[in-house]
Amino acid sequence: MKYRVLGRTGLTVSVVGLGTWQLGGEWGKTFTQAEADAILDKAAECGVNLIDTAECYGDHAAERLVGDYLSRRERDRWIVATKFGHAFRGFMDRADRFKPEEVRAQLIASLRALRTDRIDIYQFHSGPDEAFLDDGLQAVLEEARRAGMVRNLGVSIRGEGSDVQAREAFGRGFGVLQVVYNRLDARAESAVFPHARRFGLGVIGRVPLASGLLSGKYGALDTFGPDDYRSTLGQEEVARRVREAERLAGGDPPLGVSRARWALAWCLRDPVVAAVIPGAKTPEQAAENASAADLLSGRIP
Repeated sequence: MKYRVLGRTGLTVSVVGLGTWQLGGEWGKTFTQAEADAILDKAAECGVNLIDTAECYGDHAAERLVGDYLSRRERDRWIVATKFGHAFRGFMDRADRFKPEEVRAQLIASLRALRTDRIDIYQFHSGPDEAFLDDGLQAVLEEARRAGMVRNLGVSIRGEGSDVQAREAFGRGFGVLQVVYNRLDARAESAVFPHARRFGLGVIGRVPLASGLLSGKYGALDTFGPDDYRSTLGQEEVARRVREAERLAGGDPPLGVSRARWALAWCLRDPVVAAVIPGAKTPEQAAENASAADLLSGRIP
């Protein structure tokens, strides 16, 4: 594993972390605690130290799986990032919860679910600019930081982007920008990275495998079950993304390197990206993802 400093936070994170949306039950599988433990143990064995989760991956379901695990392991070896701003109502159904009193309640619920006394990175989760700019919300977050419940603040910028949030994050006390970043969607390079460099903000890249479509495991005719979020993309969009992934893979990866590892290493070729957070459904996937760090000493086109 290799490690980078996450901007001004001073946190040293593994360049490959572990995303946990899949643990919330919206990726075609319901996980037991034993299955979650096995994935997290394998990630730890491979040197991963960053876990990213959220309040609405299930109704704190992913947080509870992570929290149960952490309660039986060494908490201090992990950097735990979670998010706020939504209430889970059902499969791919969320309600915004960005009012200060709502966020205060979410924070307490996340701390309880995670079985911890502090959250290392607490992230504004894909919300509107007006909520992000609310001074009442900022006051609640600063209070939580002073109390030690939150160590650092981050912004998980919604998929369509927000120049306001990227530009104003530093001035409002946020030290981390989490963005969609992969070979099919590199908009963050022009929309977010310049702000990160200017203000010394840490960047975390999410969906680095484009929801698995860059892994080479799926064809244009493949379909996903109704309990898998990718089914909501529509068959035409899935096929388009798979075809584009196949086109991009035309000249790479090198012999013996999987397309998944190559795609993850591509996201890390710019040192402004401190870490990527692919999900994993099995310990084997967690290990393969982590091994992408081995490619960073080579040239990633």
